[in-house]
Order: sequence, then C-alpha cells, then structure tokens
Amino acid sequence: MLFDFLASNVNLAVELLERTSSTVRVQEIVRLSLAPAFLLAGIGAIMNVMMSRLIWVAERIERLEARTKGKQSTRATRELAWLERRRQLAQRAVVFSTSAALIICVVIALLFISAFIKPQIGTLTAVSWIMTMALLITALVQFVLETLVAARGHDARAEAEAAQECEPTTGAVDQGQE
Repeated sequence: MLFDFLASNVNLAVELLERTSSTVRVQEIVRLSLAPAFLLAGIGAIMNVMMSRLIWVAERIERLEARTKGKQSTRATRELAWLERRRQLAQRAVVFSTSAALIICVVIALLFISAFIKPQIGTLTAVSWIMTMALLITALVQFVLETLVAARGHDARAEAEAAQECEPTTGAVDQGQE
C-alpha cells in the first residue's frame, strides 16, 4: 500500500529519499530519540513496581473477602477501606504512567516523522514531551500517595495489634462478676 502510494507519486518518493538519504540526518534523529527511549525504559521499570503493589493489594482484598465471607468485622471493614484506597491510588499511578509511556512513543514517532515532512512539528513534539512529563509527575505523585497510605495503614494495624496484646483478658473475670 505504501509502495503503491510512493510509486504513484514519484516526486514524493524522490523527495523522501533525498531527505532521509543523509546518514548524518538519520544519526541526528536517532540521537534525539535516545532520551525519550531511555525515559520509556524508566517508565517501564516504575510501572513494574507499581503493578507489583497493585497486584498485592488486589490479592489481599480477595483473600480478606474470602476469609470474612460477608461477615465483616469492624477491623475487616477498616482494612478493606484502606486496601481500596491503596488500590485506587495504585491504579491511577499505572494509568498515568501508561499514558506517559504512550505519549513518549508519540514523541519518538514525531521525531522520525519530522525527517519526512516539510511542515515544522517542533511545537507539537515539545507539547507532547511536556504532556509526558505532566503525566509522569502525576503518576509519581499518585504512587507516593499510595506508599504513604500503605505506611499509615501498616502503622495503624501494628498499633491496634499491640493494644490488643496489652489488654488483659477479662472474659473470666467478667463472667465471675455477673
């Protein structure tokens, strides 16, 4: 299909070849695309960590729901709410990271397309780069919030467990007083 188009527009095909025949020009485009490509790899590594946390939270919710089977105690209800908050934050972080990765792919494509077309698309490329950074920053903020919620919830659970261990068992005493 592309070859048919180029064959029917010989002048366009010749012009494209002239624009991209320069090894130096192609090298420059590849060099320019390295920073976005490395950023894409970094986003992928961050998303791996985010997905691991999201999977852990989802599995924990499933285990807790299976264990309680509709008879939720106050503690289980609080933990489910805490886990649900973590899940929401982790999901948002993954969605924003995925969006950033998608747009950085657009940036790389725009860099290569710019070698084939006459209209200058530097502004479009710059706007795409800025959008990538905004999405990545948003994803990282969501990820930080998730880790803070996780840390606070863990601290609260530890305090509750410590308080339960410190309380004397009053079952036998209470029965004797009745």
